[in-house]
Amino acid sequence: MTKGIYECITKAQLKKYAELAVRAGVNLQSNQLLIIHSDIQHAPFARQVQTAAYEAGASNVFIDWTDEQSTKAFYLNADDCVIDHYPDWQAARFKEWEQADAAYIHIISENFEVFKEVPSERIDCFQKASRTKLRSHHSKIRSHEVRWCLLAVPSVEWATKVFPDLREEEALKSLWELIMTGARADGEHPIKDWQRHHKAFESRKEFLNEMQFEALHFTNILGTDLCVGLPEGHLYLGGGVLDKKGIPFFPNIPTEEIFTAPHKNRVNGKLVGTKPLVYGGSVIDDFYLLFQDGRITDYYAAKGQEALRSLIETDEGSHYLGEIALVSDNSPLAQADTLFYNTLFDENTSCHIGIGNASPSNLQNGKDRSEAESKEAGLNASILSVNATFGSRDMKVKGRKEDGTEVLLMEDGDFQF
Repeated sequence: MTKGIYECITKAQLKKYAELAVRAGVNLQSNQLLIIHSDIQHAPFARQVQTAAYEAGASNVFIDWTDEQSTKAFYLNADDCVIDHYPDWQAARFKEWEQADAAYIHIISENFEVFKEVPSERIDCFQKASRTKLRSHHSKIRSHEVRWCLLAVPSVEWATKVFPDLREEEALKSLWELIMTGARADGEHPIKDWQRHHKAFESRKEFLNEMQFEALHFTNILGTDLCVGLPEGHLYLGGGVLDKKGIPFFPNIPTEEIFTAPHKNRVNGKLVGTKPLVYGGSVIDDFYLLFQDGRITDYYAAKGQEALRSLIETDEGSHYLGEIALVSDNSPLAQADTLFYNTLFDENTSCHIGIGNASPSNLQNGKDRSEAESKEAGLNASILSVNATFGSRDMKVKGRKEDGTEVLLMEDGDFQF
């Protein structure tokens, strides 16, 4: 079955995708260590990325293999005291990688059924333990101190979920095509295409950062009526970002978002989700969130209510937002008009929020601020960071200035500036 996944794409296309991840995604530098996180199911692509990395001058490439079936067995059978603990030796690896100035590529996919037999509280318990132990590492990831890139490959389970009316081979081929299109990796020169893509972000980010709106107001016919207050000196990011040394990279492939951090205590109104949210092996769908003074005060999901509860109740900070993102419904990915059942892709088809931790990179001089200074500026802190999509084809967004002046930023789901 693994072989079938990679029979649906040419070697030349796979090589371009791997080179894009290495040379544009993490922008690997000469003599740099690269860590690749991948399930064994996707060994063919992980090895292609490894080859591309060595060709780019990597000092070493370490593949951190996982196996979803072994993980399932762990969740089902491990002793409770193990489920509630993340080993120090595991955390020590990340610390040593950081000290070696490593870059990270995460190869992801979806298998919606693999953990269906596992009690959700066991997954939640271990994930909370790991996030707590690796909090420093995740903080460096979110603040872009280190370079990293997240990109996806198909699985049979994911492809047949997205295309339930197609045979497996056809579904895999169709999902590969959408992934390559969304990743802008289907042209003759993907890296040059990404350089152009990055430039397209710059004028909009410059405009938003100059305007320094006090708040953004989102409305649509589905019931979203959300006012998101913004901290003083906020910064919009999008496309490529810079690490602590000023080296550019793309954290997400694909990416269509322009995002900033909300003020923790200035979010009010209702948000209605428009696409499923996959969390901890569960699918959360047909959901809404209610906010008062920044805090999620009520929530409901027709599907996955318990998973949504677990997400929001992770810690105090998971009751607040850490990100607000503007995304056009007219991008190549959005125009595919496909429900991907995958947050990386679905969040890049329309506007979304980030529940949980905020990145100091979304503040002027944010990387130089202490945790206390970031908190005082209005940034949320949490061990959680999960994105949820609420954009739509009729979404309207207005930016409100401190004097009450409003500027139309998006109408019918597309940018107006």
